[in-house]
Amino acid sequence: MSRVLVVDDHDSVRSGVALLIERMGHCVDAAGNGYDALELCAAGAYDLVVTDFRMAGMDGLQLLQTVKERWPATDVIMVTAHGSIDVAVQAMQHGAADFVEKTDLYQVLPIKIARILEQRLARHERDRLGAENEYLREEISDRFGEIVGNSAVILRVLGAVEKVGGTDSSVLLYGESGTGKELVARALHRSSPRRDGPFVRVNCGALPRELVESELFGHEKGAFTNAVRQRKGKFELAEKGTIFLDEIADLPLDTQVNLLRVLQEKEYDRVGGETTLKADVRVVAATNRSLTAMVADGTFREDLFYRLEVIPLHLPPLRERKDDIPLLVEHFLVKKSREINVPLRRLTPEAMRILCDYPWPGNVRELENIIERTIVLSDGETIGPADLPFDSSVESPLRDRVAIASGGVVDASEAPLTARLESLERDLIQRAMQQARGVKTQAAELLGIKTSALYYKLDKYGVEYAEE
Repeated sequence: MSRVLVVDDHDSVRSGVALLIERMGHCVDAAGNGYDALELCAAGAYDLVVTDFRMAGMDGLQLLQTVKERWPATDVIMVTAHGSIDVAVQAMQHGAADFVEKTDLYQVLPIKIARILEQRLARHERDRLGAENEYLREEISDRFGEIVGNSAVILRVLGAVEKVGGTDSSVLLYGESGTGKELVARALHRSSPRRDGPFVRVNCGALPRELVESELFGHEKGAFTNAVRQRKGKFELAEKGTIFLDEIADLPLDTQVNLLRVLQEKEYDRVGGETTLKADVRVVAATNRSLTAMVADGTFREDLFYRLEVIPLHLPPLRERKDDIPLLVEHFLVKKSREINVPLRRLTPEAMRILCDYPWPGNVRELENIIERTIVLSDGETIGPADLPFDSSVESPLRDRVAIASGGVVDASEAPLTARLESLERDLIQRAMQQARGVKTQAAELLGIKTSALYYKLDKYGVEYAEE
């Protein structure tokens, strides 16, 4: 039911129109002049005002202008004399939703009222849904960060994050490289009571074996050569927050014993220390390997495995959530354009189809890298198939067999060029950091790059190394 105001200085016309609109099922008020109409509008909002043009004192055009100025959301229908085309044009120019000639008033007016109110209802519904969607987007962004997607598989993951987030249980994230395990770990932290505490990420695969214990649990001054001062470990830095142990499968067996103690006893010792420290930390671990297979062959402790896998979460590869690719592409286009400071570009439908058809062995990380590279190298306002960094003429891009320097041959579907180059670059950075004993300026000199570029790559690849 809508609220409608009828304005006419002829009693019979005013009563007849009001009765007509009431029979349509709407709530109707009536006014004999423009001044009374404005008082009624000020007292309560109307969806629609039906006003005659010719009235004593304030005419319909003046009333229309005032209503649209003070209540722009209110629609107005102007009733004009037969043949008053100039009046109708003026009314439409000043914001009238429609006009009706008096000669056709009772035949045409119900049709136009129904149409305007139906359009109004649809407009309000769109606005409501838009506001709800914006609220949901903000809420999802606040809780889930940069996790993008609305496919069934990713929504199941987000639902699990929401359920698990409020607990302190250990979570083990399974997923191929590039599926967004760190984003999910951050979402778990953001959804937890520890959200105001620190989130500390540790790449277990990047830690030099001789420094693993020191990195995780800290060390005392003089604990080993070059330990010139006391140093807090990652668990101490993560106190009252969350620690994310990425690539947990690479943790040495002797360190696994000490990690088990943290999970069971909530305590640990710094290397070379005599004081036992308490650990108020939630542990989220991640792996792209089968820990059950590692337990079976003795390379991963069974008791630690069960302590870590209190709640297992499996992240789907991008090839199993292809409905999310257009959303991810748009997300990365906006993100990378802002980071690189270039105008926002759009993909042609054909380019988007190619991206959706590609198997993405490197998952979301590979997609992000492809979008960044495309933005940097492409010209023009749109990105077409020719701008993509692989051959769009073949059914499965990057599937050609590629000869390597050793003389062997690899299948690019199993080891795409992007992944191999990034793996090589990461290995070189790790070696340089080890050789430079963690001194980043020296490592940058060894690599022949600027220190600022090294910092960017350390963050990109998650390479962590203690500077002695």
